[in-house]
Amino acid sequence: MSLRRKIRLEVNGETREGWAEPRKLLVDFLREELGLTGTHVGCEHGICGACTILINGEAVRSCLMLAVQADGAELITVEGLAAGGKLHPLQEAFREHHALQCGFCTPGMLLTAYDLLRVNPSPNEEEIREALSAVLCRCTGYLTIIKAVRSAARRLPADTGK
Repeated sequence: MSLRRKIRLEVNGETREGWAEPRKLLVDFLREELGLTGTHVGCEHGICGACTILINGEAVRSCLMLAVQADGAELITVEGLAAGGKLHPLQEAFREHHALQCGFCTPGMLLTAYDLLRVNPSPNEEEIREALSAVLCRCTGYLTIIKAVRSAARRLPADTGK
């Protein structure tokens, strides 16, 4: 007897469905069931931030949430930032400022920064540092990431974060 449950959610503006055991983590459901491998699995304890996504407009660690808990939710993953083949201004700023090296933390950094700019469209350096401290990066030293977020903040419309 299978305990698998049907999960239906809106991911990056598209209705998606899949099946999950009740104890399957959301990050694993996104990667394995929906093929959205941009969300990375890091520490699996909610510490590193690599698996950060937006659920119903809130930044969350997808390794700390079960897929069944997300049933009916609206999600944004890193795959949802670019639109129409064009990079999101945050992605463009990360590219321009060389704000990534190995790229492992980048999806979490991008969505954490996206969330910051959504609630605070003109953050100062300290506010950016505070927000980004939620995602661990072992390669860049954060300076180029901070520059990229500041650059993106100047490009984004103040009311949308997009």
